[in-house]
Amino acid sequence: MELPNDIVLRPRFTLEYTVLPETILRAYEDVGAVSKDFIVHRADDHIFISIPKNEQHFWSPQLHLEIYKIDSQPTVIKGLYGPSPTVWTLFMFFHFVVFILFMASAVWLYTNITLTLSYIFPLLGMILLFLIWIGLYIAGRIGKKTGRTEMYRLQSFMYSVLKKVL
Repeated sequence: MELPNDIVLRPRFTLEYTVLPETILRAYEDVGAVSKDFIVHRADDHIFISIPKNEQHFWSPQLHLEIYKIDSQPTVIKGLYGPSPTVWTLFMFFHFVVFILFMASAVWLYTNITLTLSYIFPLLGMILLFLIWIGLYIAGRIGKKTGRTEMYRLQSFMYSVLKKVL
């Protein structure tokens, strides 16, 4: 699977197999119990695969797999690569704060233009916040690039477990 080089910061994929979901889930649990190269957690129909703590850095990705079956259709595995939930939440919080401040600056700019007051400060604020948003985006891209080799390791591990089941 080639990682896209576009705007996507958290690549997703979907696979279909004829094996029952419980068989696949059990295989990940069994391999995860003995693996020293990866940490595997299961929560219901979800598998979380990550790099051990001593090898992790700030941008280390994890692989989230959702494995389910609907009636007589094949088993579906939906995967999502992304940073740890803590890092992602912090990252989204910064985006949210920048957006709220940008909107407040836009209201301040509109108000000052309507009242024919100086609007240099709100305009500078909006420009600065836009540049901060671009900086956050670039930081996310750098983080994705930094974790690329680990993403390939996670992908290789995922397929090795699936090969054992098939």
